Amino acid sequence: MTLLNGSTYPRVTEILKITDTAEGNGVYLMQIKIQFAEDTEPEEVEYISRPGNPHGVDPKLRQWLSENPDAPVHAYEPPAAPTPEEARAAMPPLTARQLRLGLFSNGIALSQVQATLDAMPAGADRDKAQIEWEHATTFNRTHPLIASVSAALGLSDEQIDAMWVAAVDL
Repeated sequence: MTLLNGSTYPRVTEILKITDTAEGNGVYLMQIKIQFAEDTEPEEVEYISRPGNPHGVDPKLRQWLSENPDAPVHAYEPPAAPTPEEARAAMPPLTARQLRLGLFSNGIALSQVQATLDAMPAGADRDKAQIEWEHATTFNRTHPLIASVSAALGLSDEQIDAMWVAAVDL
């Protein structure tokens, strides 16, 4: 698109793409090339432009937009919903206290967890699991110990997810 001229820095040298945002109301996500100093090359950056913002390069961008009303504005596309695995990875960690209270609140005795660990084949994996269970101060939803204990207890991923979300507030 047309270059923006100006003698001060930073200076927008090119507008690459304009996309509407979830905010609407003339708020745009703009991919621009901006030069920060005379002796530097322009850098491609994303910039949020809001109507009435008097700071930075926004006044120049808004002036350019008003002078180029036919500039294509791409429609806003909401981000795709996360996959179940991505959602689990984004869940906050639980403290050992929250995890144990969450299990208790759902009718799972700590002795059941211990029996699951005791039933593992003797060796390094069982020893590591026991150390995690006894000494970890926090637990992540995607930790292998959570998956193996929940499978041994016959709990689905969805059940664990619901228990996890509820335990965050304990």
